[in-house]
Amino acid sequence: MLKRGPTPPIQSLDRGLILLEAVSQSSRPVSLQELTTVLAIDPSSVYRLANTLKRRGFLAQVSGGYVLGASAWRLANAYHWSTSLRELAREHLVTLAAQVGESSHLSIRIGRQALSVHDELTHKPVVVALRPGRSEPLHSTAMGKALLADFDLPQLQGLFGDEPLTAYTPRTICSLAELAKECRRTKERGFAVDDQEMFAGVRCAAAPVRDSSGEIVAAISITAPLARLSLRDRFRVGREVLGVAEQISAKLGYSGGRRVESGKP
Repeated sequence: MLKRGPTPPIQSLDRGLILLEAVSQSSRPVSLQELTTVLAIDPSSVYRLANTLKRRGFLAQVSGGYVLGASAWRLANAYHWSTSLRELAREHLVTLAAQVGESSHLSIRIGRQALSVHDELTHKPVVVALRPGRSEPLHSTAMGKALLADFDLPQLQGLFGDEPLTAYTPRTICSLAELAKECRRTKERGFAVDDQEMFAGVRCAAAPVRDSSGEIVAAISITAPLARLSLRDRFRVGREVLGVAEQISAKLGYSGGRRVESGKP
């Protein structure tokens, strides 16, 4: 049997990450000439790499060279925030999973994706898990729609632009106008539902978590196979998820539009 060697790296991605590391480790702006020295390749290639990172917001150009851009800081802050949020929500997710008898999940929004930061699994034979670190599209998941609950059509257009929404199943919402209606329904009832919109054979219910200002900062959800979560039950479960999301929101200082002092209404 032939032995496979290590998978070779993607050279352009590797070089881009080297650029980010070089800029992050410098206490001052890093010039294009310095970045060229780091990579030891032609300046035009270094410029294209740096310009790509700048367009994506990971680098910013200032007098004297390049510094880390807003996207890099946003990812770093999201990591620290998700860590503290996970600790705050953990016991509530354990309770929710035991209460409903299905896997519970916590996610935050990163751009157009819902990033899973924690899940609590049950011991049932078939378990639907999101795995921490996994991202799912916002438009095709209950978790994503809960994170978008406050968005209206112009805001959705600003977020998604003119790119078509991907259909993952025949049930996926592919129109921004329809997604805006679903966001409005989610906000009115307090929770979102997903009936096989991302994965065939899977239903979900999710609710937003708000901070003291009322802004949605995360969402929690329950995910289960169709056989264990009927169409009727998904709304009952949605209300249970909403109740737990409100408990977590209260810990962050939010309670129905009123600021909570010291965790008390």
